[in-house]
Amino acid sequence: MLPGLRRVIHTPGLARGFRTFRTSAPVRAMATITGMEKITFGKGIPGYVCGSVKDPAVVVLQEWWGVVPTVVDHAINISQHGYRCLIPDLYKGKVGVDKEEASHLMNSLDWATAVEEMKAAVQYLRDDGASKVGCIGFCMGGALALAAAQHAGVDCTAPCYGTPSPELCQPENVKVPVQMHFGELDDFKGFSDQETAKAFADKVNAAGGAAALFMYAQAGHGFLNRGDEGVAKRAYMGFPEPPSEAQALAWERVLAFFEENLKAK
Repeated sequence: MLPGLRRVIHTPGLARGFRTFRTSAPVRAMATITGMEKITFGKGIPGYVCGSVKDPAVVVLQEWWGVVPTVVDHAINISQHGYRCLIPDLYKGKVGVDKEEASHLMNSLDWATAVEEMKAAVQYLRDDGASKVGCIGFCMGGALALAAAQHAGVDCTAPCYGTPSPELCQPENVKVPVQMHFGELDDFKGFSDQETAKAFADKVNAAGGAAALFMYAQAGHGFLNRGDEGVAKRAYMGFPEPPSEAQALAWERVLAFFEENLKAK
């Protein structure tokens, strides 16, 4: 267990990044997943996999909504380029169907347990035959993807519009390759705005790590989510609709990054 993390209910960065919605009602919505195989790994942790066991692997980490179609789309897309993908279900089947429920789920997450579950996901993939394991995460998952770089034993990580609190991850201790993707119009201060992303990358690099930060013009939070679900979520949250070329360029960079760090001999 990581020292002190048992006390972390939510990271300060996330609290600053999002308006906090209070709800005491239980969240009863459950995820329905198509296109991936449901598994358990570690100590009964639920998750979803796709791709060949012969390929290198990528752990794909959810946004604050849970395991919803957008993150499944990301995993399937990555797997089609020659990777085995695993989405750990950090909410254990629950999803946030609106902002209130998503906030309730995120603020109820045990971050120490989430870190241990990421470690178990990486170990599962290695035991299943993956020679190397990378990570990508979005929003809340972006913050966790950086924590995975320090704590979970991944070979590289690609966080998208999310940074962790100092309690969760110390940038000077991130020593695997990092490729960060953030929108220039993202205004969640202290979590995914330009200044916060740059500060994190600068600290990684100043300590001898390797963090590349890419900022995308006319793009805000959640800009990588594709299809009707992505458009609807951005409209619901009031996020700008990104240029299609920003999405395409970001995915081109992510796939090249994984190629270099997970497939290169």
